[in-house]
Amino acid sequence: MSNTQFAFLKKINIPSRESLQSSIDSLGFKLTLHPDLNLLEDCGFSPCIFNGISGSGFEVFCEPTIDLVDDEVLFDIAKENDICISMVWRSSLKDYACVMIVSCALTKDFGAVISYEGDPPESFENMLQETREIVLEAANEV
Repeated sequence: MSNTQFAFLKKINIPSRESLQSSIDSLGFKLTLHPDLNLLEDCGFSPCIFNGISGSGFEVFCEPTIDLVDDEVLFDIAKENDICISMVWRSSLKDYACVMIVSCALTKDFGAVISYEGDPPESFENMLQETREIVLEAANEV
Protein backbone atom coordinates (compact mmCIF):
# COMPACT_ATOMS: atom_id res chain seq x y z
CA MET A 1 0.00 0.00 0.00
CA SER A 2 1.31 3.41 -0.85
CA ASN A 3 0.92 6.63 1.10
CA THR A 4 0.95 10.13 -0.35
CA GLN A 5 1.83 13.41 1.29
CA PHE A 6 0.99 16.56 -0.66
CA ALA A 7 3.02 19.75 -0.36
CA PHE A 8 1.34 22.79 -1.85
CA LEU A 9 3.59 25.76 -2.62
CA LYS A 10 3.80 28.82 -4.76
CA LYS A 11 6.01 28.01 -7.73
CA ILE A 12 8.31 30.92 -6.92
CA ASN A 13 8.94 29.39 -3.46
CA ILE A 14 10.00 25.93 -4.61
CA PRO A 15 13.51 25.52 -3.25
CA SER A 16 16.61 24.33 -4.99
CA ARG A 17 18.10 21.11 -3.67
CA GLU A 18 20.75 23.15 -1.84
CA SER A 19 18.19 25.41 -0.14
CA LEU A 20 16.05 22.46 0.89
CA GLN A 21 19.09 20.60 2.25
CA SER A 22 20.10 23.67 4.23
CA SER A 23 16.62 23.86 5.74
CA ILE A 24 16.73 20.17 6.70
CA ASP A 25 20.15 20.66 8.28
CA SER A 26 18.92 23.66 10.27
CA LEU A 27 16.10 21.51 11.68
CA GLY A 28 18.75 19.12 13.00
CA PHE A 29 17.75 16.02 11.03
CA LYS A 30 20.30 13.62 9.58
CA LEU A 31 18.88 13.37 6.08
CA THR A 32 20.85 13.93 2.90
CA LEU A 33 18.88 14.48 -0.28
CA HIS A 34 20.01 13.09 -3.61
CA PRO A 35 22.53 15.54 -5.14
CA ASP A 36 20.48 15.87 -8.34
CA LEU A 37 17.08 16.40 -6.71
CA ASN A 38 14.93 18.91 -8.58
CA LEU A 39 11.43 19.18 -7.11
CA LEU A 40 9.99 20.85 -10.22
CA GLU A 41 11.37 18.39 -12.75
CA ASP A 42 11.90 15.04 -11.02
CA CYS A 43 9.40 12.24 -11.45
CA GLY A 44 9.90 8.96 -9.64
CA PHE A 45 12.08 7.63 -6.87
CA SER A 46 14.49 10.01 -5.15
CA PRO A 47 17.01 8.19 -2.95
CA CYS A 48 18.16 9.71 0.35
CA ILE A 49 20.67 8.98 3.05
CA PHE A 50 18.87 8.70 6.38
CA ASN A 51 20.98 8.70 9.55
CA GLY A 52 24.08 7.98 7.49
CA ILE A 53 22.64 4.93 5.72
CA SER A 54 21.61 4.81 2.06
CA GLY A 55 18.58 2.91 0.82
CA SER A 56 15.77 5.20 1.93
CA GLY A 57 13.81 7.72 -0.10
CA PHE A 58 10.47 8.46 -1.68
CA GLU A 59 8.82 8.98 -5.02
CA VAL A 60 8.35 12.59 -6.00
CA PHE A 61 5.92 14.08 -8.52
CA CYS A 62 5.18 17.71 -9.32
CA GLU A 63 2.08 19.09 -10.98
CA PRO A 64 0.17 22.36 -11.17
CA THR A 65 -2.49 22.62 -8.48
CA ILE A 66 -5.03 23.45 -11.16
CA ASP A 67 -4.71 19.83 -12.31
CA LEU A 68 -6.34 18.81 -9.01
CA VAL A 69 -9.63 20.54 -9.72
CA ASP A 70 -11.35 17.13 -9.72
CA ASP A 71 -10.32 16.71 -6.09
CA GLU A 72 -12.19 19.52 -4.36
CA VAL A 73 -10.73 18.72 -0.92
CA LEU A 74 -7.12 19.03 -2.12
CA PHE A 75 -7.92 22.09 -4.18
CA ASP A 76 -9.40 23.78 -1.07
CA ILE A 77 -6.36 22.85 1.03
CA ALA A 78 -4.00 24.23 -1.61
CA LYS A 79 -5.63 27.68 -1.51
CA GLU A 80 -3.45 30.14 -3.48
CA ASN A 81 -0.55 27.70 -3.95
CA ASP A 82 -0.10 26.87 -7.61
CA ILE A 83 2.16 23.78 -7.38
CA CYS A 84 1.59 20.40 -5.76
CA ILE A 85 4.56 18.20 -4.91
CA SER A 86 3.43 14.67 -4.14
CA MET A 87 5.74 12.51 -2.03
CA VAL A 88 4.91 8.81 -2.04
CA TRP A 89 6.25 6.00 0.15
CA ARG A 90 5.32 2.42 0.94
CA SER A 91 5.59 0.70 4.32
CA SER A 92 9.13 1.66 5.39
CA LEU A 93 9.34 3.92 8.43
CA LYS A 94 12.65 5.24 7.10
CA ASP A 95 11.00 6.34 3.87
CA TYR A 96 8.15 7.87 5.88
CA ALA A 97 10.70 9.73 8.01
CA CYS A 98 12.33 11.12 4.85
CA VAL A 99 8.98 12.46 3.63
CA MET A 100 8.16 13.99 7.01
CA ILE A 101 11.56 15.67 7.29
CA VAL A 102 11.22 17.18 3.82
CA SER A 103 7.66 18.25 4.64
CA CYS A 104 8.83 20.05 7.78
CA ALA A 105 11.53 21.88 5.85
CA LEU A 106 9.11 22.86 3.07
CA THR A 107 6.65 24.19 5.64
CA LYS A 108 9.12 26.04 7.83
CA ASP A 109 11.18 27.83 5.21
CA PHE A 110 9.20 27.76 1.97
CA GLY A 111 5.57 28.31 2.99
CA ALA A 112 4.24 24.88 2.05
CA VAL A 113 0.85 23.63 3.14
CA ILE A 114 1.12 19.90 3.85
CA SER A 115 -1.70 17.36 3.64
CA TYR A 116 -1.50 13.62 4.14
CA GLU A 117 -3.89 12.18 1.55
CA GLY A 118 -6.34 15.07 1.82
CA ASP A 119 -6.38 15.37 5.61
CA PRO A 120 -6.47 18.91 7.02
CA PRO A 121 -3.00 20.41 7.43
CA GLU A 122 -1.37 20.26 10.86
CA SER A 123 0.51 23.10 12.47
CA PHE A 124 4.25 23.15 11.90
CA GLU A 125 4.83 22.48 15.60
CA ASN A 126 2.66 19.33 15.57
CA MET A 127 4.24 18.10 12.34
CA LEU A 128 7.74 18.67 13.75
CA GLN A 129 6.91 16.74 16.93
CA GLU A 130 5.41 13.88 14.93
CA THR A 131 8.48 13.84 12.68
CA ARG A 132 10.83 13.58 15.65
CA GLU A 133 8.85 10.59 16.92
CA ILE A 134 8.88 8.90 13.51
CA VAL A 135 12.62 9.48 13.16
CA LEU A 136 13.20 7.72 16.49
CA GLU A 137 11.01 4.79 15.46
CA ALA A 138 12.63 4.59 12.02
CA ALA A 139 16.11 4.48 13.55
CA ASN A 140 15.09 1.17 15.17
CA GLU A 141 13.64 -0.31 11.98
CA VAL A 142 15.68 -3.22 10.65
